[in-house]
Amino acid sequence: MAATRYDVVIIGGGPAGLSAGIYAARSRLSTLMIEKEIIGGNIVNAEVVENYPGFPDGVGGYDLTQWMHKQATKFGMETLTAEVTGLTVDGGAKTVKTSEGDFAAGAVIIAGGSTRQKLGVPGEKELTGRGVSYCATCDAAFFVDKPVAVVGGGNAAVYEALHIAKFASSVAVIHRRNELRATKIVQERAFAEPKIRFVWNSTVQSIEGTDKVRDVRLKDVVTGQESVMTVDGIFVSIGFKPNTDYLRGILNISPEGYVVVNDRMETGVPGIYAAGDIRSNSIRQVISACGDGATAAVYADRYLGEKK
Repeated sequence: MAATRYDVVIIGGGPAGLSAGIYAARSRLSTLMIEKEIIGGNIVNAEVVENYPGFPDGVGGYDLTQWMHKQATKFGMETLTAEVTGLTVDGGAKTVKTSEGDFAAGAVIIAGGSTRQKLGVPGEKELTGRGVSYCATCDAAFFVDKPVAVVGGGNAAVYEALHIAKFASSVAVIHRRNELRATKIVQERAFAEPKIRFVWNSTVQSIEGTDKVRDVRLKDVVTGQESVMTVDGIFVSIGFKPNTDYLRGILNISPEGYVVVNDRMETGVPGIYAAGDIRSNSIRQVISACGDGATAAVYADRYLGEKK
């Protein structure tokens, strides 16, 4: 059976994919957005987004992306919940392979973002959902008046610590360096929060417990000394891995795993674009992801017009 065809297929339903959908559908291109999980991507976990223009008091990540999805849908974009398993290119023909079937596309915009990095230590996998978490917005309320640890030193990790501090009795931020990578204003808030303390120059060696997290074994990267911290939960926020494994051999992928694009979001394959956190040199901000998505859709429209 022939694959259903669209002018544009967008892979990923975060801010980049949603913005691409708004622009593509508004240009009267038949548009399909494919998202395997929740619409909005990683930003839905942000309780408040403070740096998106037009919201002086901030806006919830979930609310912002739901409004974007409603806007794209209003212009005619279709949405499919499925996992993308492959992408094939045969001359000018492009086919996106998914768990729900194949879809032919005149142009493809890859906005699949990235997934949370795992620590890769003993006990992490076994205790995920039993005290190990990757989403403070989702799980912080389970740790009322309990001691919790957060691993990481960037904006995401510190925001998570600040959110968890509303619930937990204490929050230990474990960071492998001796200073945070988070922006200064975020650092200031964390340093001013009495429930938050910092464990510097330390890495997690293992997470221990039977039915739930009990201890975290740490190692000081300077002295080599090991120690044990007793906590009821540990939130991992050490970065992201771009979702590009299925694109290797098709597109130019950087050593770090990101899709290499030019300033038009064009990959090396005509008619295929990448936008947002998945592309090389992204600053990983909602506003830049939206700009990427709009740029990709505008040039996809021009590409399709030239093909006609």
